Amino acid sequence: MNTSASKFAVALVGASIVALMSGCAPTVTVVGTWGDAAVSTEPSLELSKSGKLTGTDGCNRLVGEYEASGNTITFKQVASTMMFCEQIDTWLSRLDSATVSGDTMTVFDANSQEIGTLDRTE
Repeated sequence: MNTSASKFAVALVGASIVALMSGCAPTVTVVGTWGDAAVSTEPSLELSKSGKLTGTDGCNRLVGEYEASGNTITFKQVASTMMFCEQIDTWLSRLDSATVSGDTMTVFDANSQEIGTLDRTE
């Protein structure tokens, strides 16, 4: 093999390795418990592997579905009970989407405004 061909072969192998490694980048896992589910007056979400969610806004029960793409979560068909609870901020009931960074989920409403955060607990 001449020098030009060997340089090309080395470059091709290097480019192949970079392409393969970029496909192996770690993905964000959103499945689990977010917030303190043990305290009934605190907001929390449980995201299952099947794309279902359950939780509470600290007053009302939440059920629905979600889709995750990278570090972004889109909540779908979320239903809530409609109880009145004094002195509890039910911000989580307005969830529409979220992003995950490490063990923190930042939740946004339908206007893409940040409405709160939940820490991963499981």
